[in-house]
Amino acid sequence: MPENIVITGARENNLRDVSLALPKNRITVFTGVSGSGKSSLVFDTIAVESQRQLNETFTSFLRNRLPKYERPQADAIDELSVAIVVDQKPIGGNVRSTVGTMTDIYSVLRVLFSRHGRPSAGAATAYSFNDPSGMCPECDGVGSTVGLDLDRAIDWSASLRGGALLLPGLSVGSWEWKLYAESGHFDPDKPLGDYTDDERELLLHGMDTTVPVQFESGSVQMRFEGVVGRFTRLFLKRDTAGLSVKRREAAARFVTQSRCHTCDGARLNKAALSSRIDGLNIADWASMEVADLVGVLGRIDDPVASVIADAAREKLERLVGIGLGYLSLGRETTTLSGGEGQRLKMIRHLGSSLTGLTFIFDEPSAGLHARDVSRLNDLLVRLRDRGNTVLVVEHDPDVITIADHVVDMGPGAGRHGGHVVYQGSVAGLRTADTPTGRALRSPLEVKESSRTPTGWLPLTGAALHNLQDVDVRFPTGVLTAVTGVAGSGKSTLVSQVFTAAHPEAVVIDQGAITASSRSTPASFLGLMDTIRAVFARANGVSPGLFSFNSEGACAACSGRGVIHTDLAFMDPVTLTCPDCEGRRFHSAVTEHRVKGLSIVDVLEMTAAQGIDFFEDPTLLRKLHTLNEVGLTYLTLGQPLSSLSGGERQRLKLATQLHRTGSVYVLDEPTTGLHRADVAVLVSLLDRLVDAGNSVICVEHHMDVVKRADWIIDLGPEGGKHGGTVVFAGTPRGLLADPKSFTAEYLRRDLGLE
Repeated sequence: MPENIVITGARENNLRDVSLALPKNRITVFTGVSGSGKSSLVFDTIAVESQRQLNETFTSFLRNRLPKYERPQADAIDELSVAIVVDQKPIGGNVRSTVGTMTDIYSVLRVLFSRHGRPSAGAATAYSFNDPSGMCPECDGVGSTVGLDLDRAIDWSASLRGGALLLPGLSVGSWEWKLYAESGHFDPDKPLGDYTDDERELLLHGMDTTVPVQFESGSVQMRFEGVVGRFTRLFLKRDTAGLSVKRREAAARFVTQSRCHTCDGARLNKAALSSRIDGLNIADWASMEVADLVGVLGRIDDPVASVIADAAREKLERLVGIGLGYLSLGRETTTLSGGEGQRLKMIRHLGSSLTGLTFIFDEPSAGLHARDVSRLNDLLVRLRDRGNTVLVVEHDPDVITIADHVVDMGPGAGRHGGHVVYQGSVAGLRTADTPTGRALRSPLEVKESSRTPTGWLPLTGAALHNLQDVDVRFPTGVLTAVTGVAGSGKSTLVSQVFTAAHPEAVVIDQGAITASSRSTPASFLGLMDTIRAVFARANGVSPGLFSFNSEGACAACSGRGVIHTDLAFMDPVTLTCPDCEGRRFHSAVTEHRVKGLSIVDVLEMTAAQGIDFFEDPTLLRKLHTLNEVGLTYLTLGQPLSSLSGGERQRLKLATQLHRTGSVYVLDEPTTGLHRADVAVLVSLLDRLVDAGNSVICVEHHMDVVKRADWIIDLGPEGGKHGGTVVFAGTPRGLLADPKSFTAEYLRRDLGLE
């Protein structure tokens, strides 16, 4: 039986003709600085080829309905096994997707209630909020209802003629406005706040009659519909996809969402909610923390029901084991962090008895406190010991330690990376002369002295989600790290409560960059208009000529640089455009030059080269921001889709630099960053503070904790056992705290325990 996965001549993205052998049935961890080529090798090459070849085994009918994968740029990839990819892409879903439905645990509970609940509501579907037989008839199983907010929709101090009706389509003089103002039922000059109860009821809810509406062609009898009924019919009880975006957005301003009064947010109908086990209905179970629900299921001793309960409890215990015991099955998947979503995806595979698979993980430690990384490691080892190959892209030293084999990519990022600079044991990596080896040998120390706050931003009585009436002060003029185990309330406190109290704060979160397939670092930073203007002035032509989205686009590929051919059920084919040879512009554009270089040459420059080339102060200022966030190796014209997660987050940060007196809020900015890159990031945060800003980071990375001026540690645990301030003070003070988990692992990181 083959012992290795063999890759020969991999050239995807920035990979430089990489060839290597990866041991099967072992844990291989891929390391390297952000942008060094780890994801290009693991996800864009190995994972894609495995999934592409698997799809080839299906019939053409099925293949036409499966995702299409193009053959990766490599000479050969041999001895592959079926790949299961567990990445950090948001789980997505909608308001009907919950932790319970995603993990299929809620389906087991529905079976349990259908067999053991009293009185029984019927079959398992009768307990489903996504099935008509079980959903609440008022909210259709969503748990909340939307309605018209009258105080937003109506200016009660104004009259009809004075523009009291603020809803779309009811502007003064419109025919719909005439339905009310010229109906004869109201004084058009009387403020609506002075209406009698009968007048108010008539305006809002109408009556079963018609009124004449005057048009240029004559009078027409129209049904008299109340303002509320009209809005509900046009915007709430219909598919609004056919409306213009402007009209939909205008209507959204007047909508309010509230808990369904019929089911009180439980999503289910009366029959399902009346069915109980030990006094609790299925909605009560779904609202419990998973760790508590395990105990409830353990009390069921009925011979038939206990078999079903044990199946559910086994799955729940996996959630607890991976550090997600603070979640509830009713938690919507759209509210989960990337790390939580990835761990939930892992749970789906842990109960499988399949072997011989390749599991591929993308930084599974993301969003995990150091205390919980050991639990993650246990899961990875368990997958390997069942006879599977485990490939992990990771920066966390604690995850790297469990590797059987390490592949270190680099030495740098972008065009300076793409090589295998080390492969072998973890012990060998620690002595290797690579950025990863050097970072492992040189941990940071806690800073000796902390900055003195210039002031304080207090929050009192914070009680959102699991926060337990928290009173806390955030210092200004310093770097603050908000720490704590997963689920302790960090993001709730900072990203929701604090930012709501201080909407002027600059928030840089982990959300994806909203951009098209044509977007580049230059366009994202707003450089392109100035670059086009520079070329237009120098050559006396239109700026649009230097846009591959406009006049300058190659006609053959429409400015994409490639021609994509969909071959139905066969693999798609993407070829470099033969006309422009991938340059995106038609040939006449490249004849226009600045300092001897064409627009194509400029877009192939790195940010560092651009700083030496341009003289325009606006361009130079923006290019220097890339240097400050450690991204000078990026080329100005490369697609944003080719950037790693860490690169995208730092690119967002680059757009927000050089403010003074601002409060910056960052949500785990070290996600996706190599330890060497973390040092660059912390130096940048220090410069922001030194420039007069306040910086607040929700963070797990100990290097950020060591360099912070102030620590706010939440916990002690997650969920209902968290939500309190365990510690507030300097990193030096945190080291001596006996109760904080963060303090315990900070001491371990420093070798003090």
